[in-house]
Parts: sequence; structure tokens; C-alpha cells
Amino acid sequence: MRHRITLIAACALLLTGCFAQSAEEPSGGRIKLAMLQPPRSGLTPFSDDAFKLSRWSTAETLVTLDADGNARPGLATGWRRISDHAWEFTVRPGVTFHDGTALTAAAVTNTLTRATAATPKPRILDGVELTAETAGDTVIVTTATPDPLVPQRLSSPQLAILAASAYRADGKVDPVGTGTGPFELVAVNGTTTATLDRYDGYWGEKAAAEGIDVSFVPDGTARAAAIRGGEAHIAEAVPVSQAALLDPATISEVPMPRTNTLYLNTEAGPFRDQALRAAAREAIDADEIVRSVYEGRADVAEGLLGPALPWAAAGRTPLTGRTEPADPNGTAITLATFSDRAELPEVASVLQQQLEDAGFTVTQVVREYAHIEEDALAGRFDAFILSRATVLDSGDPAAYLQSDFTCAGSFNIAQLCDGGVDAAVRTAAGTEAGDGRRAAILAAEAAVLRTDAAIPMLHERVIQGDATSVVGSAKDPRERTLITSATRLR
Repeated sequence: MRHRITLIAACALLLTGCFAQSAEEPSGGRIKLAMLQPPRSGLTPFSDDAFKLSRWSTAETLVTLDADGNARPGLATGWRRISDHAWEFTVRPGVTFHDGTALTAAAVTNTLTRATAATPKPRILDGVELTAETAGDTVIVTTATPDPLVPQRLSSPQLAILAASAYRADGKVDPVGTGTGPFELVAVNGTTTATLDRYDGYWGEKAAAEGIDVSFVPDGTARAAAIRGGEAHIAEAVPVSQAALLDPATISEVPMPRTNTLYLNTEAGPFRDQALRAAAREAIDADEIVRSVYEGRADVAEGLLGPALPWAAAGRTPLTGRTEPADPNGTAITLATFSDRAELPEVASVLQQQLEDAGFTVTQVVREYAHIEEDALAGRFDAFILSRATVLDSGDPAAYLQSDFTCAGSFNIAQLCDGGVDAAVRTAAGTEAGDGRRAAILAAEAAVLRTDAAIPMLHERVIQGDATSVVGSAKDPRERTLITSATRLR
């Protein structure tokens, strides 16, 4: 009978009650995992819950990404572009879904077609018109406009391929027993627990562990304590404030593609003046923020794109042509951020002091994200601190640059509308994947930085807790993988 994790309501207070058995006791090769967020959408892959299915290695995609964001084979063994608008993908033979049915081109077409009709549509398909049709053992994927990133798009966990039995008549998707990965999802207990068993019919390397017992523990202190007390083998997203309390041997830090940035309102208020934006840029001491708020567990930003993208630092050249700063001379500004990420209010306090030392007069506003996003996007603040993912679901930064910094960008908190920036981002978005595209992305980054509309301060890290008995857990900057076929207990 499977061992199951029971999460009690008082978990955050009674930490030893989070798990029914100590992780130091014999576990039969089952890995106990404490996760940050419970499912929000019933584990449908068309939502952000898809990343849970991916991190448990139960649902797989046609394409995977390497460390540089290059497309690699997954459930597709290969692909080719057959026209400006169309790509042909060859489906891997010999793969079975967890319900015993075979992976076929028709099954892939079914998943992709249902994804395009989902409400809401998967984020990776936002603004993309895509169709899929079966052609023998291949699938033809066609887009309304030429898209050089189709393979990378199909790497998104939101487009994981599930068996036909996963898709219900009411439009809901049930991933239990319908994936292709080395672990089969066999039970979900609402927002409390999930259970996965090794799938012995897996097409690739058989899982070393017997299974995964997942517990959803939103409280960061409780997750860290579960590692410290031996109630969990792996805990994701350990808070910075808790990391120092754990045995260093149980902590790993990986740079993640997330940048803590100060966005300045270029359309209204004092920061319409680029010389004042330059003054804000010069006032910021990112080293102090990393040292005092993040306890050294972050990286000072050299640009919008950080060390999680090694090619960015390697290809970046010194920035020239920057505006000289003006004297703030008491200029009054409103600095805002949100409280959902524990570090951001602390960053705001340090930043307020730095800006006041430089001559600004600062009023600070902090609210929950749900209550501040609308005002931020409407340009109602002079400055806004945001922790922002810089590679979205395709693993490519061009989408982030487009949404945050172009005239028509849907997440343009800086209200930036600059012809040079728009042209640079358009060039990057239209360039084929590879070195040329990466160079164009860095040129677009430089164009944004020259405007001083956004001042990157630091790049965050993934902090993960692993018991010393764990071998082979993934440390993934994109947070797509966590437990793989190779993950096991000593």
C-alpha cells in the first residue's frame, strides 16, 4: 500500500505533522516533496499547473530545451520548417501513455487542437493562431504569421501531450493516468497532496525512485522546517530568510531568469525627463540591496538578462550613449511595489533611502499584487519595483522585451514608446533561433537600457532544499524539471 503524505491544516504551526513518516526512515524509494503552491486549476496543463506536471516528470512535451534555450527532441524525434508558416514534427515511436494507449500523430494533433480551443488559452499561445493536422506519422503545425520559435513554443509544459482519455466533454482536462513520463500520476487530493508511481512502461530511462509523494505547503517556514526536521526529502522555493537556518549541505542555489527591476514612468510625472531617470539609475546601489535584503543570495544585475542565460553575459558589450544625470533637487516621486514576494517591500525601503540620499523626495506605496497591478499598468506610479521573469514559456527573452518595453506591449509598466526600441525588438522577434537571434536580443536589451526606462537591480536565485539522502534532483533555472528518472534516495 502506497505511503501517503497527510497535510494537516495546522501544518505551519505543527511542522512535524506535515508528513506522516520521517524522511530519515526507510521509504522504499519514494521521494517526499514539499511544494510551494497548490494546484489552482485542477492540474489542467492549459494553466500554470502544467509546471507541476513537468516538475514531477509525468507529462512530457514534443520538444525540450537545453541550457541555452535551443530546441531538442522530446516526444518528437525531429522537425523541419516546410514553409514560412508551417513546421513538420515527427512523432517518437514506441511511446505509450499511462492509460496503455499509444502515442500517435493523431494524439498529438488532438492535444494541440484542444489547447488552441481552451478558455482561457494557454499563455504560450497568447496572440498566436496555430493549427495542427495529422500527416501519417508526422504532425503539421501551421501559424497565421511566420514564427521562427514554433519548436520552442512546443516545449512549454502547457502544451504537454496527454492521452485522449484526459480530455472531457465539458472541456476539463484530467492528467491522472494520462501522461507519458517516467512517473504516473495516480491520485490527487484536491489542494493537499498528490501521489505518483514509477511507470515501468516508460519509453526512456526507467525511474530510479519508486514514486513521489507530494505535499502542498504554501508556508515557506514550514517547507524549510520539513527539510531541517527530516519530514521531506525535497522542498522547492526555500525563502531567503530560511536558507541560513538550514545545513549548507541541504541547500542549493541556481540563478533563475528573474530580474528585480525598477520601472520608471516615461509618459507622465517627473521621469518623463530622461536626465532624472539617469539620476535614479546612478542613485541605486544594487550591491547594498543584495547584501542587506537577499543576504548575498542574488546576483547584481549587469543587464536585464542575468546569469541564468550564460550567453547574455558572454555576448554583451559595454553600453555607450547613456544620458548624463540631472540634480533631483527634491523632486517628489511615488515608489510602489507589492507585498506578495517577501523581499520586495524590503527592497523598496532600501531603495527609498538611496533615492532620498540622491536628492529625491520619496513616497512609498505597498499593496498586495492583486490590488496594485491595475494601477501599475495604468502608469499611476512614478516608479515601480517588479520581480519579473525574463524568459517566458518559450524559453526566449524576446517575448518579455516585447510585452514590457514596446509601444503596444501588454505589460508596459514604464509606459515606454520609443521607435528605436520597437525596431530592435521587432528585429529580434523575427530572427531565426540561434546565435543571430541571441545577438539581436542583446541589441534590443541595449536599446531599452539606453532609455533608462527600466533599471535592472539584481537577478534572483532558485533556492532548493534537498535532504542529504537525495541523489540527482534537478536544479533548473526555468523551474520546469525537479524530479527526473535519475532522482533517487541513497
